[in-house]
Amino acid sequence: MTKFLFFIDELSTWVGKAFAWLILVLTLSVSYEVFVRYVLRAPTTWAFDISYITYGAMFLMAGAYTLSRNGHVRADVVYRLWSPRTQATIDLLLYILFFLPAIAALMYSGWNYAQMSVRFREVSIFSPAGVPVFPLKALIPVTGFLLFLQGLAEITRCVLCIRTGRWPQRLHDVEETESLVIREHQQQAVEPRSEKGPGA
Repeated sequence: MTKFLFFIDELSTWVGKAFAWLILVLTLSVSYEVFVRYVLRAPTTWAFDISYITYGAMFLMAGAYTLSRNGHVRADVVYRLWSPRTQATIDLLLYILFFLPAIAALMYSGWNYAQMSVRFREVSIFSPAGVPVFPLKALIPVTGFLLFLQGLAEITRCVLCIRTGRWPQRLHDVEETESLVIREHQQQAVEPRSEKGPGA
């Protein structure tokens, strides 16, 4: 079961980190636009489109990654005082009542929305450059599917926690533990040398 959870976590992490590179595209395109607009007095016709397309793609594809890291905003004033079993029970109910129906609606509506956009090869209406926006809209059902997979992993975690009374490890917990173990080994390797002294 842990392998299943880590596989979905790894998939969400890989997708999130891959799309995070769009921040470079966004930064470079906005910087270029600022330069040509204010220095050369020759603004582009595509800068606005590129900025919202790249930012939108990053935002969409980071959802599953953030969920895998338990990083979404939570009002945990009361939540943190509960036992893990109570937390898991509440989370499970919320996933079933709200998360799954919302993601199902996102996938269904997003598929129809994206299909129409791709069929017509939709371009932006905000500039004469004709920047294609259908690739961004095609990401909507993909986002829904990735969130659905990560949601299944989170539901599985809730069920395991209800059974065992403790939360199962997340992928980043394992990564942090591995980093801690590696640091400890490095420190242990350095300590015998320092005990011998410089002349040893």
